[in-house]
Amino acid sequence: MYSFMSGGLFCAWVGTILLVVATATDHWMQYRLSGSFAHQGLWRYCLGSKCYLQTESIAYWNATRAFMILSSLCATSGIIMGILAFTQQPTFTRVSRPFSASIMFFASTFFILLALAIYTGVTVSFLGRRFGDWRFSWSYILGWVALLMTFFAGIFYMCAYRMHECRRPSTPR
Repeated sequence: MYSFMSGGLFCAWVGTILLVVATATDHWMQYRLSGSFAHQGLWRYCLGSKCYLQTESIAYWNATRAFMILSSLCATSGIIMGILAFTQQPTFTRVSRPFSASIMFFASTFFILLALAIYTGVTVSFLGRRFGDWRFSWSYILGWVALLMTFFAGIFYMCAYRMHECRRPSTPR
């Protein structure tokens, strides 16, 4: 059980760090504009070496930002529950800590998937036609890797929960 939780905690830390880096950096998309390279993230866009805040309130950016922040919060609370799962104090008798951690990681995975799906859909259908020479960049790719890491953290904690439930002696009802 503890080996699954350790693997889950490792995946959770890596996934959360990648998630925060992906959300905060400005390299979700790269394109060529007026002969020079530009890149943009969720918060800023950069033309050449000069960066500007994205002041427009465009719905897909706001949705992507919101889902990425929600996923960071879920992953952080999953880490806290995952660390608490190592302790043997019976503070939560009805809800298992590994089960709670796995639910938080699966929720984080779902929010990342929503954010990346919204960003991908709008970028490919709208911005992809506007800019001829464009591509997704490393911040976007880190978001997908964070999705995988939080998903595997949820799997590890769910396996730890199932192992713990199988070892628990059954009581007649």
